Amino acid sequence: MDLEAPRRLQLKSNEHLLLSPSAAPAGTEAPLLLTDDQPPLGVGTELHLPDAQARLQIVGVFRHPAQPEDPSRSRSFWLRALEDCAIDSGKQACRMHSAGYALAWITLSDKGARGERPDASGPAIPDLAGQYIPLAYTRGFLIPDDPGELKALLATLALEWRMDIICTTGGTGLTSRDITPETTSALLDRRLPMFEHAMAAAALKATPQAVLSRAVCGVLGHSLIINLPGSPGGVRDNLEAVLPALEHTLKKIHDDPDECHPV
Repeated sequence: MDLEAPRRLQLKSNEHLLLSPSAAPAGTEAPLLLTDDQPPLGVGTELHLPDAQARLQIVGVFRHPAQPEDPSRSRSFWLRALEDCAIDSGKQACRMHSAGYALAWITLSDKGARGERPDASGPAIPDLAGQYIPLAYTRGFLIPDDPGELKALLATLALEWRMDIICTTGGTGLTSRDITPETTSALLDRRLPMFEHAMAAAALKATPQAVLSRAVCGVLGHSLIINLPGSPGGVRDNLEAVLPALEHTLKKIHDDPDECHPV
């Protein structure tokens, strides 16, 4: 993949910059341009410029509304410098690298979204998953129990950002505001019922109230989506039931050709 810097760039570690296709809509200003066809880049991917000793990581993806019909012109990326570096002006070859998986969690809580309750469940998710798989990028979101907002965020994270894993926490019960399973189900390409059964069996060992959970698991695009309860204990009990199979599942979602049980 080739990148072009119209001018020399001096970046500090954690500094952000915009990467846009050179054919982006008029008026788009980006310090770094993608000059060839866009590969299926996702959040967490690292871009290496060997001559410049620069390592950049994609931390966000967005579309230009003026070009929705032309993917090659519409997708741009937010990059984060992983170290202090300088990028010379002109066109340079760039190597893509993945140091692990990208994980997002979405905490659904009306009180949390209003700032009335801290998110104690979401941050536990990458801590648990990181014990089983390497994580290159993690990002959390705190939103109200709103089906429209959840649907839009799930679609963006799976289909635009191309996150490997998306976990929701909260909204799996029986109140009128518990909308997570219905919203998730409406988007999924494929359900994973055995994930759901394994989580339910593990949760029932911890509390009989787990029979109320309606958590859904499945695949959207190339993303694994897992509904989890809203309590830290519920997150742990449910997630630990499927973590041993997590990396194998992710490989299969990305069409890994290896046999599931090689002889």
